[in-house]
Amino acid sequence: MSLSHQLLGQSREHLVPFGQHFIHPAIQSDLQRLCTAAEDAGFDLTIASSFRDFERQRLIWNNKFLGNRPVLDANEQPIDISKLSTLELCHAILRFSALPGASRHHWGTDLDIFDANAVDKKYQLKLEQQEYQANGPFYAFNHWLNLHLGDFGFFRPYARYQGGVASEPWHISHQMQSQLMASAYDLAMLEAQITEHEVEGKTTLLEHLPTIYQTFITNICQP
Repeated sequence: MSLSHQLLGQSREHLVPFGQHFIHPAIQSDLQRLCTAAEDAGFDLTIASSFRDFERQRLIWNNKFLGNRPVLDANEQPIDISKLSTLELCHAILRFSALPGASRHHWGTDLDIFDANAVDKKYQLKLEQQEYQANGPFYAFNHWLNLHLGDFGFFRPYARYQGGVASEPWHISHQMQSQLMASAYDLAMLEAQITEHEVEGKTTLLEHLPTIYQTFITNICQP
């Protein structure tokens, strides 16, 4: 498969297993070092989500667009999507869910993580900001990551809100490999992917894709 297939989530041939998950082989060593350091500090760094292919991301997007999954506002509260225009709905979904073909999870370089030591096995993980803030179960883990994540070659692309994607303290990215992937990715590639597949809101997305690309895809917090 070509690099474009990897970038768009259409191939997993370039990935390697890491526990029950799949990641880009270039991040394996650094991720293992990060996990070991976290364990030494008393945390159980656990992956909630790693590689996610195009079809999985398309299903998430379409279900949210059609109202089959909740769409959240900036305070992580459900929105009545019937009151939104198509463009407003697209923007609302993009706050927490990537456009299919544009998810960093397609690359195998990005992970959603939590501390399994902080909760029991029955805990229903939400991956919401409050879980990583003061009084949340992963607050101590979050603080440790703030101090040490960069030591192992990782960063948080959504460390803070910058007008696009909401803050996602659970989302980490391998700095070097993700930058290599990002440098090979472009708007034309995404446009062709959206055009070719059944993605809800396609007409509006294509009409506004350059702005969406700048606001929600390339607009990340730099390492």
